[in-house]
Amino acid sequence: MSAAAVPPRILYVTDLAYQARGRRYCDEDILFSTRLRRDFTVATCHPADAARLMGDFDAVVVRNSGPVIHYREQYEAFRDRALADGVRVYNPLTGRGDMAGKQYLVELSDAGLPVIPTVDRVADLGRLPDADEYVLKPKDGADSIGMRFVPRDGLADLGGSAGGLGDVLVQPRIPFSYEVSFYFVDHDFQYALYAPDPERRWQLVPYEAKAVDLDFAGKFIDWNTLDHGIQRVDACRAPDGELLLVELEDLNPFLSLELLDETARDAFIARTMVSLRALLS
Repeated sequence: MSAAAVPPRILYVTDLAYQARGRRYCDEDILFSTRLRRDFTVATCHPADAARLMGDFDAVVVRNSGPVIHYREQYEAFRDRALADGVRVYNPLTGRGDMAGKQYLVELSDAGLPVIPTVDRVADLGRLPDADEYVLKPKDGADSIGMRFVPRDGLADLGGSAGGLGDVLVQPRIPFSYEVSFYFVDHDFQYALYAPDPERRWQLVPYEAKAVDLDFAGKFIDWNTLDHGIQRVDACRAPDGELLLVELEDLNPFLSLELLDETARDAFIARTMVSLRALLS
């Protein structure tokens, strides 16, 4: 085989042992990485090993690698070295969503975009709508780690240095009717899934996205300005019927591929492979 015919080498980053609530990371990544081997030479590794190994590959694909807070030092080493060495990373490390922490929720809220109202300063607590409870989320949290609830009168006990709230965000606890996720490759919508029961976040079924839904989700995809990559826009249906952004997952969004029919799953993986080839070209 000539050198030109050698498939690109992909380092596929995943934590196959991570125990996610209601999801099996390992099953999804075994399926996905196996399918990528049709076009690429693929090796898998734990996220803690990515910085050390990535120099031998043409690109790094970050998939179900688990919350970064469990390996913060190794992730920062990976990120710093990849940016310094110009390593191709999928998703690219320029994401403005969860990849960079949850501060973007404050920025989007301040900009008047359709997001759950969010503040991170004591002085701004009064801007939040009245609610029986409020949600406190760590800015670097993931998978609901560190999230807690306080009653309305508990807001008076919050405080931090220089008028801030430390490393947490505050949002009203909205009695939404359901959560829905929109999945994109690059800027192209692929499919949507929703959880009819708010108490069972990961018991998902197909959702037929309407034009107004895609206009909503597309606002955040456009805002994020990622040329390549997989993104998941998580939203909730508020009591007034409006969709509000919950999170913009742009680092390692779980895809629930096992819930798709074969045609939709094949189409998604094929579109991702096109995106990867474009990144490598």
